[in-house]
Amino acid sequence: MNDAVLSFSGIRQEFPAPGSDVGIRVIDGIDLDVGHGRFVAVIGPSGCGKSTLLQMAAGLLMPTRGTVHHRGRAIATINREVGFVPQQAQLFPWKTLAQNVELPLLLRGVGADERRERVAAALDAVGLSGFDHYFPSQLSGGMQKRGSIARTLVYRPDVILMDEPFGALDAQTRMVMQNDLQMLSRDASATVLFVTHDITEAVLLADNVAIMSQRPSKLLANIAINLPRPRNVFEPFKNPGFEDAYDAVWTVFRSQIGIRQQPH
Repeated sequence: MNDAVLSFSGIRQEFPAPGSDVGIRVIDGIDLDVGHGRFVAVIGPSGCGKSTLLQMAAGLLMPTRGTVHHRGRAIATINREVGFVPQQAQLFPWKTLAQNVELPLLLRGVGADERRERVAAALDAVGLSGFDHYFPSQLSGGMQKRGSIARTLVYRPDVILMDEPFGALDAQTRMVMQNDLQMLSRDASATVLFVTHDITEAVLLADNVAIMSQRPSKLLANIAINLPRPRNVFEPFKNPGFEDAYDAVWTVFRSQIGIRQQPH
């Protein structure tokens, strides 16, 4: 076993097919390691099993074959040591923002004074100080997403799993959230596994981009993104080396989505 914080070893996943005794193989032998403090983005065609990997890391789904390890321990049940940020904010509408963010601490039996301190710190980290008593319906989509991230940060998980968290946001809010995330992940020294369909987003945020193939999916490449930080998410091509990094990812990925070379 290596020293990766999160490790996927020989992962195969099959799901039942309606009206058939033969299952649908979605993932066919993936090996992927995520080192401490690394930000790894996962991209691939629709339906290739990107979100399935996150569910396995969270202990919400067990692979048909293979093993997922977290800090050397095989995941065999719900993994309460990782944080999960879904695509939708999923804040409880009948609870205030502070109550939503506080919930993971309540479930862990954290005392009231410490809960207040940690909720305040988490809201401040995502720029939502002063909105404690607002209900989700009183917040914009971007603010709700910030609240969802604060709810994950508040219990200080060592791994954060993010499933296309900015996909539902408008372009401007999305860039602001990308910028916030790169600062938050750096300040928290967090290990992040981030699923996205956006190559630009992957290259701007990640230390490595893992590229999955069409179903049944394999890992085509795990490309290091050696761009200096912090990165300018508002003007991507002003980042030194961005174009080369993007081309390296696109060259591998394009074969999976049916794009043919245009004739000269």
